[in-house]
Amino acid sequence: MRAHAPAPRVSARIGALIVQVAAVRGVDAKALMTEAGFDPAWLHDAEARMPLAVEECLWNGAAARTGDPLFGLRAAQSLRPGAFDVLDYAVRTAPDLRSALQRLVRYNRLVHDLATFDLVPRGETLRVEHRFDGATRPCRQAAEFTLASIVVVASQIGGEPVQALAVEFAHAAPEGGVEPFRQVFGVPPRFGAPVSCVVLAREVVDRPVPAADPGLSRIVMAHAEQLLAALAAARPAKDERIAAQVSRQLAEGMAHGPMTLGQVAQRLHLSERSLQRRLDAEGTRFADLLDEVRRELALRYIADERLALGEVAYLLGFAEPSPFHRAFKRWTGKTPAAARRGLH
Repeated sequence: MRAHAPAPRVSARIGALIVQVAAVRGVDAKALMTEAGFDPAWLHDAEARMPLAVEECLWNGAAARTGDPLFGLRAAQSLRPGAFDVLDYAVRTAPDLRSALQRLVRYNRLVHDLATFDLVPRGETLRVEHRFDGATRPCRQAAEFTLASIVVVASQIGGEPVQALAVEFAHAAPEGGVEPFRQVFGVPPRFGAPVSCVVLAREVVDRPVPAADPGLSRIVMAHAEQLLAALAAARPAKDERIAAQVSRQLAEGMAHGPMTLGQVAQRLHLSERSLQRRLDAEGTRFADLLDEVRRELALRYIADERLALGEVAYLLGFAEPSPFHRAFKRWTGKTPAAARRGLH
């Protein structure tokens, strides 16, 4: 028999945003979460992922409870920096809108298993297409939120309003008329299109971002690549060693600070005692795994000359450079600076 593909999942940050916006508009957040199957613990867990079906239930439930058929469109207007953690900062620290969109294409998998973006140049325009892998389509609220968020974030990072040249949605026209869409995009949308997309002028996408921070961008991009590599790894098989699962969790959360045994146990749905017992059975300790993950990441980051040594220390969860330097010398017998010189 063929194994069933795992159900698609998305970042619980999307769900947290929906709940927050709905609550501001007077919706009973607890009832909305219960109805959709959204675990309240996910509200404060930056790394949690939820089933795609829960996201769709939240969108539809929020629209129904607010009586607003354009809830997704309006939710995009409430976006603030950091809403989607690393993906958001990767986009917002780009030097121009084109680079920001390219980062969205590459890193969106960090928040969504199915959603993809394609950038299609056409003359003096850039067409940004949004779809799901396979036969599944985004629900209407999610599709309208997604395209509106591109224009909203572009306006925020560019320091001036961005208007689209055209907007198309694959779903049918909703109730409420087109004026709310015109207020967000600057143009009325077309509905029933082959694919949802927003079209921007080339002069807009190539406009520099005034507050671009190259140093912060390097740190964010390195962390995004780290997370993407971890996500690309195969999902743990039933017989995968627990040490490998712990190491992956440590690598994914490193830039937020070293995770504790309790935090990792929670992510693996184990008690601390059970996790420690299973690690003991494999002949390893949690502290040793943390040290090894840091060593492997340190060697990877040291090879990237775009990262200052202080930035490497930060990415590895060290509060200051000096503890990192001592640890690196213990791992390799060299200082970080000497190791970097030896690579080039």
